[in-house]
Amino acid sequence: MADLLWQKPGVAVDAKIQTFLAGDDVILDREFFLYDVTASKAHAQGLQHIGILSSEELDGLLRELDILADDFRSGAFVLDERFEDCHSAIEARLTERLGDAGRRIHTGRSRNDQILVATRLWLKDKLLRVAELSREIAKVALDRAEAEKDIPLPGYTHIQRAVVSSAGMWWAGWAEAFIDNAIRAHDTYALIDANPLGTAAGYGVNLPLDRSHTTEALGFARMQISPIYAQLSRGKFELAALEALGGATLDLRRIAWDLSLFTSGEFGFVALPAQYTTGSSIMPNKRNPDVVELLRATHAAVAAARTEIEQLLSLPSGYHRDLQSSKGAIFHGFGRGIPALELLPALLANLEWRDDKLRAAIDSGMYATDVAVEAAVAGVPFREAYKAAAASADTAGQGRTPEGSLAARVSPGAAADLRLDELRTRWAALV
Repeated sequence: MADLLWQKPGVAVDAKIQTFLAGDDVILDREFFLYDVTASKAHAQGLQHIGILSSEELDGLLRELDILADDFRSGAFVLDERFEDCHSAIEARLTERLGDAGRRIHTGRSRNDQILVATRLWLKDKLLRVAELSREIAKVALDRAEAEKDIPLPGYTHIQRAVVSSAGMWWAGWAEAFIDNAIRAHDTYALIDANPLGTAAGYGVNLPLDRSHTTEALGFARMQISPIYAQLSRGKFELAALEALGGATLDLRRIAWDLSLFTSGEFGFVALPAQYTTGSSIMPNKRNPDVVELLRATHAAVAAARTEIEQLLSLPSGYHRDLQSSKGAIFHGFGRGIPALELLPALLANLEWRDDKLRAAIDSGMYATDVAVEAAVAGVPFREAYKAAAASADTAGQGRTPEGSLAARVSPGAAADLRLDELRTRWAALV
């Protein structure tokens, strides 16, 4: 490992203690490395603006940072156990290539400042991806709601057959859910779109850092003004980002639950494309919906990440090394959540309804609510209408069809008035 910036003369570094302190930094920082390089370029420009670096030194730093980024992408440079973390690796490389100019890159910064801005930039990109995927999923659901609005589908409450529903209503529900998920991701993006670069370890530095420049250069909407709040926001902003992701993975889990039930032999409502199933290793008679089941499990990783960060935040104000663990939490939460969401659009676009099974599952009792409401409209007090409909549930479907039940469901948002145009307008307004 390269010499530690904070190492004191005459004090030996205990290898086991240092390994414990470093944790998984080197591995995790591979995810954030390029963001740290980008932030280092902006910081170097700011240092040149206040006379810490000459124009020639800045040119050299920017050139070497670009080369380092290319080497990292190609694998020519590997972030490994030679380094304490991504920041020390960047400084070591620049010092090797540029001497004193490389050593000056850390002026006015702390390692906490560096990882804070790197992870902030990373989270912004991840939230944009959640919003993009949510928009894509909503589009699939909207299109299928329009195309399949008249397909009868059993409606369930308490996992019991309840009323006649439709594929249109099922799809419209997911469309509206993921429109909201996209909005939430964008709103959270706006919350965290604040530049912490230049706040050091939470108290600023005795230099007139050009924070306005770094804010603009890094594409932040605003400067995070208070260095103390920059520290207070670490963990708080990560938690908000995971909550935005969690809104989408919660809906993903419920879709997966529906598909787990609907593809079972007992329901048989849905056929999945073959690539979404696997063969049993012991039972040759069956295919397993493994993709759906692992999609269903995804939210657990996001929820675990959220819990880990929430527990980290039982701290007084100021910087604390505990917050290092927030890197692993966001890495694992988004690392599981986004790949799962990426599988969902194609899965939803290609699942097939089995019409014969859907119709066979609609029994007479599922028209009982229609009977009760019709009697109430005719003037019978609803309690009496309800009791009469319950007593005759076995014959409630006589003379009725699923299509007739759906056509009569005229409340806003119900089968006969899906308001898909309104949902499409909201979808089109998404950034």
